[in-house]
Amino acid sequence: MVEQRSLRVVFFGTPAFAVPTLDALLASHHAVVAVVTQPDRPRGRGQKTSAAPVKARAAAMNLPVLQPSTLKDPGFLSTLADLEAEIGVVVAYGKILTDTVLATPRLGLVNVHASLLPKFRGAAPIHRAILAGERETGVTIMQVVKALDAGPMLTKVRLAIGPDVTSAELEEDLARLGAPLLVSTLDELAAGEVHAELQEEAEATYASRLTKGDGLIDWSAGAERIHNQIRGLHPWPHAYTFLKGQRLILLRSAIVADAGGADAAGTISAASGDDLQVACGSGRVRILRLQAEGARPLDARDFLAGHPLTTGRRFTSAP
Repeated sequence: MVEQRSLRVVFFGTPAFAVPTLDALLASHHAVVAVVTQPDRPRGRGQKTSAAPVKARAAAMNLPVLQPSTLKDPGFLSTLADLEAEIGVVVAYGKILTDTVLATPRLGLVNVHASLLPKFRGAAPIHRAILAGERETGVTIMQVVKALDAGPMLTKVRLAIGPDVTSAELEEDLARLGAPLLVSTLDELAAGEVHAELQEEAEATYASRLTKGDGLIDWSAGAERIHNQIRGLHPWPHAYTFLKGQRLILLRSAIVADAGGADAAGTISAASGDDLQVACGSGRVRILRLQAEGARPLDARDFLAGHPLTTGRRFTSAP
């Protein structure tokens, strides 16, 4: 049985994905001595400056919060050293950690990464896994090194990716899986019972940061690829297309089974009731939920009621 020795933990994290891990730490026998998070930024449609989810949770729990604009700030580094944290936990913090930060806790830092490393290192592992049509992903707890997501792996947990799951849904599932895994990994580290495994560099892939341009649909692609694009880019930046100059955001889709016909790619092949189908380079997708730019999201039935479409019209990749 793993010895229950408490570690002093400094927590680095910013978005909602990191909150379940912070909560799990706070519920454990380990001691969170401070939270390091990104500076407040304008958020939402109104672009009002507000706290990110991790800061909000830390403040609610009366935890010390540090928000350095740069990790080289002497005042921050002095405060970090004074915390006497034994280990740092990093969950989607959003900045590259410096050598000084990495060397400050006695046991270094560990990262909760949302992929089965060495696949999908980088900023967008959840989205890129869905875009690539992966059937499985998971969470890897690894030691943090200077090279991006390249540190030795400590523990892993696997999760199947459903054929219609979105990035938003998968992110929630992985956040819930990673939280207890992190706590059990700290327990093993404290007891000296964890075994690190080096990553196989030849198997490494990179999950680059998303851009709005990733959302533009090329209807000449196959139905499965387009379906993966729609679900993989939800909730941001969203897949989109154009119809007679109007930008349409596609939020939910399904692959049409046994799709026949020879319509040109992008052609609307069905548009009645709740059935909105579009021909792809191979196969068809059914659009279940969409949004005209500047309007609210609608299910296909409600959209068609207010925006009558006819078969034979074509979605395009340019206005």
